[in-house]
Amino acid sequence: MKKQSMVVLSGVIAAVAVLSGCGAQDSKENTSGQGKASVTLKYYNYDTDVLSAATKKQIEKYESMNPNIKIEPITLVPGNASDTLRKLDITMSSGEQVDVVKMPSIEEVMARSALGVLAPLDELYAKDNIKPEEEYYVNPKYQGKYYASMITSNNWFVLLNEDALKEANLPVPGFDWTWDDYREYAKKLTKGDRYGTYFHSWGEYTNPIAYTDKPNPYVKEDLKPLFDDASFKYFFDLRRVMEKEDKSAKPLADVIGAKLNYRNEFFTGKAAMLMSANFMLSDVSNVEKYPHTFKTVFAPLPRSSKQVEPGLTNIGGDYLAIANGSKNKDEAYKFIRYMTTVQDGRIDMSGWKKGDSKALIESLYGSNKNLVDVESLNAVLSDKRIKTAISGDIAIPYGSQLKKVMEDGFSKFMLDNTSAEDAQKWMVQQADKIIQQNKK
Repeated sequence: MKKQSMVVLSGVIAAVAVLSGCGAQDSKENTSGQGKASVTLKYYNYDTDVLSAATKKQIEKYESMNPNIKIEPITLVPGNASDTLRKLDITMSSGEQVDVVKMPSIEEVMARSALGVLAPLDELYAKDNIKPEEEYYVNPKYQGKYYASMITSNNWFVLLNEDALKEANLPVPGFDWTWDDYREYAKKLTKGDRYGTYFHSWGEYTNPIAYTDKPNPYVKEDLKPLFDDASFKYFFDLRRVMEKEDKSAKPLADVIGAKLNYRNEFFTGKAAMLMSANFMLSDVSNVEKYPHTFKTVFAPLPRSSKQVEPGLTNIGGDYLAIANGSKNKDEAYKFIRYMTTVQDGRIDMSGWKKGDSKALIESLYGSNKNLVDVESLNAVLSDKRIKTAISGDIAIPYGSQLKKVMEDGFSKFMLDNTSAEDAQKWMVQQADKIIQQNKK
């Protein structure tokens, strides 16, 4: 990979690089009577209340196994990764102790790796005889070094309302269906006030093919913009025809203008299909928050064409990394390995390849089979054909900036009625500027 770095992530985090090697308070104390060093690790995250409760139990077990290590979990903004990262950047720049941090995406890991605020894991992996590619689905690398371990994997799939499927006399889609088939399903599932499908405002919905079929959804292997790829025109046009002609998808103007919640759109029955990921699984059986009576069935993401191998999906996730300013890197690494590989008490899918997703699904949803079709869920998460083309080797520190370009370019196409070609040209131009700004 060519050498590159962020010009500025923000005025605050730029200062972190200066403070990363100093200023963090020493968390090691002598335990009375034992003479052994007691270490307290500060673990910053954005866990929800439910996830915090599960994490607390895992930490208690870890502390019982490691009596000289104490873990202090600090949830800055529950359930909101973006706001958490903003607060975390300020915390790190102030010189406060930060040991382990949770990151919501490979882009956020890369942005901070480029600024030197995260510690590389290579020596720690080597000391532990760990080969990351054999352990985790995705391994963020910057300039050839590993910077984070995957704690959760967010496999993308399609959720479908079983009642709507039966009403339309449609079978649950299998691994052979394509995005053209998805369009036909959406047309047949549209009825009255119910749309056949809902597409959210995120970049993943503007062209999911870039996230399933390409090593990086924003750049090619030579680090030139991917936005001139033919898949963008195909999916842009597909989205337009589904919204404008078929009337089978909620208009983007409504999605953005009303700030719609994709969970509400699906669980209230306003949309029969929704492309999403396993971060939604806990919501499927949460009828208190999302009242519904229909059973949710699952299908793999459609193929981009019948010539493409089945099973390709977008696998995102959360990552744990070590703050470069931490004075407890060995202990932090040991804790990260535990949290990324422990299976007991998990309520989310593991980013560890050796995790048992079927056992987790059964424990979480086995008693809710009236709401969750466990068989189809296991298929989209555990089938041997499931894989990702995403490569950590070409992850870039400015990916979140390029994602914004993707979203803005699609908005121009859908809302300003420009052609796909013109939208792509604009996206490439904007991406080129960002890439050039981030080159040394």
